[in-house]
Amino acid sequence: MILTGKISYPKLTLAGNLNPHRVSAKILWLFLSMRKVARHGTLVVGFLSLFSSSQAQESLVWTSQSKNSAESMPVGGGDVGLNLWVEKGEVYLYLARSGTFDENNTLLKLGRVKLKFSPNPFEGKNFKQELIVKDGYATISATNGNLNGQIKVWVDVFKPVIYVDVKSNRPVITEAIYESWRFEDKVTKGKENNQNSYKWAPQGVVKTSKDEIAFDSDAVQFYHQNKSETVFDVAVKQQGLENRKSELYNPLKDLIFGGLMQGENMIAAGNYAGKYLSTPFKAWVLRSRKPSKSAHITVKLSTSKTTSIQEWAQSLNAVAVKADQKPSIKWWNNYWSKSFIYITSKDSAANQSSKNYYLFRYMLGCNAFGKYPTKFNGGLFTFDPELTDSTLKYTPDFRNWGGGTHTAQNQRLVYWPMLKSGDFELMKPQFDFYLNLLKNAEIRTEEAWGHKGASFTEQLENFGLPNPAEYGWKRPVGFDKGMEYNAWLEYQWDTVLEFCMMIFETERYDDANIERYLPMIESALTFFKEHYTYLAKERGAKALNADGHLVLYPGSGAETYKMAYNSTSTIAALKTVLDRLVAHPGLSAKQQADWGEMLKTIPPISFRTFNGHATIAPAKLFERINNTETPQLYPVYPWGIFGIGKPDLETAINTFRYDTDALKFRSYIGWKQDNIFAARLGLTEEAAKLTTAKLKDSGRRFPAFWGPGFDWAPDHNWGGSGMIGLQEMLMQTDGKKIYLFPAWPKDWDVHFKLFAPYKTMIEGTLKNGKLVYLNVLPLSRRADIINKMIEGKND
Repeated sequence: MILTGKISYPKLTLAGNLNPHRVSAKILWLFLSMRKVARHGTLVVGFLSLFSSSQAQESLVWTSQSKNSAESMPVGGGDVGLNLWVEKGEVYLYLARSGTFDENNTLLKLGRVKLKFSPNPFEGKNFKQELIVKDGYATISATNGNLNGQIKVWVDVFKPVIYVDVKSNRPVITEAIYESWRFEDKVTKGKENNQNSYKWAPQGVVKTSKDEIAFDSDAVQFYHQNKSETVFDVAVKQQGLENRKSELYNPLKDLIFGGLMQGENMIAAGNYAGKYLSTPFKAWVLRSRKPSKSAHITVKLSTSKTTSIQEWAQSLNAVAVKADQKPSIKWWNNYWSKSFIYITSKDSAANQSSKNYYLFRYMLGCNAFGKYPTKFNGGLFTFDPELTDSTLKYTPDFRNWGGGTHTAQNQRLVYWPMLKSGDFELMKPQFDFYLNLLKNAEIRTEEAWGHKGASFTEQLENFGLPNPAEYGWKRPVGFDKGMEYNAWLEYQWDTVLEFCMMIFETERYDDANIERYLPMIESALTFFKEHYTYLAKERGAKALNADGHLVLYPGSGAETYKMAYNSTSTIAALKTVLDRLVAHPGLSAKQQADWGEMLKTIPPISFRTFNGHATIAPAKLFERINNTETPQLYPVYPWGIFGIGKPDLETAINTFRYDTDALKFRSYIGWKQDNIFAARLGLTEEAAKLTTAKLKDSGRRFPAFWGPGFDWAPDHNWGGSGMIGLQEMLMQTDGKKIYLFPAWPKDWDVHFKLFAPYKTMIEGTLKNGKLVYLNVLPLSRRADIINKMIEGKND
């Protein structure tokens, strides 16, 4: 245990840490015996970590049925997400999977499953629906008179198979019904096209093509096959890249996705039509051959790149159905034991934040192995849009801001918290997303400007080109071919650098091998060097200013400070990423020298004053304000140039407290980062207020279904920024230094386990403002712990 350098070992008790009713006599004996070796703090605290799961919010229980899909419960695993709810005695599941993009780049759901029973145990008053979060599955139980029923719903973490197991004390007829709203082609008009890549600027008629759905013996087979022409082809033509089309990566071409639903001892029993909320559907019914006390339904899924339905069907048939839940439960148990933050406080808002941190991390875990990153605008758990906005009476496929369009400014907040939670495997889909698009981004740079480097724009399609609506159809004659004709997005190239930094951080945190990503990082940096040299030479004879620096104009301070000259967010990003690249041991001496020379050309950050207080400026100059982000504080987070233990902390705090834009923009809604800034600056009161506001119950039945905020519900960048804030309040790192409780209220008791750089794990317990347990692995990292609870806060 480290208390500002001094080691002490408190008396150990069961109070507040272990539930004696859960401890066997043998374990209790072991615990009491270990008190005799209390001087070996690591052994004792290591033992206490065995009980971390007993302190978790192990489950979420509802005792009444839901009104509609907005009151659904998320269930998932691997890369599959389900919305589960019971409405008027019938059980519903929306099916979603990572990467199911249609020809318009809508992220399609895979349909809806409904369960009906006769006689029906779920028509009675006695009801319970429970999410067993620690094991990653849900149960439903109900009693109707002397009839009772139980249902278990779970997803195999390692194979795309959904299992629904039904039991009852008396024989019942079970119907498993596959419902689809894509039983015919549907023209999408107006705001409905916000679900795809055409958004507000469709070129002609836009249709969501029908799925192919049919009984296959006593099963229901369903699939969507993308049409030969997709929005990829439209964007390539729009952006003048047809001469390079054969070289471009196209994830939408020849894509088929779908699945097969079947039930043990169930037979095909016909079709019917219906309507859920405002959406018509057609149903395919499987029914029990005879009344039974059990029913076992499976839905297996497959996604393939092929032109052959037969090949897709073969890949589907190859998915093994084996109802062994143990490996999936083990994965979830390991996921929870790996990292946690459990708060116990008289402040109910603090306890709620801890609970919702946990529930949101659960949703992230449901896409651990997805081919694509978790979308910021709903992830795998969107529901009927009219329940978010009553004017949007569209199908369950709708989400605002697109399906295949990735907004990096939002996506980053979903992925930054995974470092401290140790969820490094979950970050791979986001890194591979950029790696897959590298060639396309380099080709568009070459075609537009004739120089090297990957230009990753904001509002980036999953094929690496700008979203066609944001690129603009009504462009002035002769307008720069590489630019988005959009007041919010113009000159915003730097968001990719946050993902470059995350890649470097996985190496530092987990000793990950990042060699395969270095070409992408180098190409992203090359773009800035080449492009701002190119722009300078377009204006005059000199590429650099009088100080030998690049002139980063025109630029952008996020989407807010436009036509910026030397944007602070860009400067901070380039300096930090170049520092890490130059120090990387995988580079040759020439590469290190070349990147070191570029680092010298990055201009300094600019400053301004408010009422005599020096603050960080968003740019040296800018022409207008478009949005409400605060990039003048990005040098605090994510770039860590200013912060606790670093020079000129007062200037950063002044920026938070006196910058009139920062004050005007301040909020906890959606992607707002003010809670993170406050935590990084050691401002305990502000950090606690903003983080608890962000992580409070959503107002929907599932507490972590926040939003829509600025985006859509459930808002995943809302949850991600909440996670980051709580983590940064609890622990911050700077090189080798590890600061504990840098912005943590003394009256928030907490048991936590988080990760730090250099393969370091830290578990501790704070009680009544004192660090009573601490376990640091490896032991050599104990000397790097600084307890800010003892040193005092900055405010």
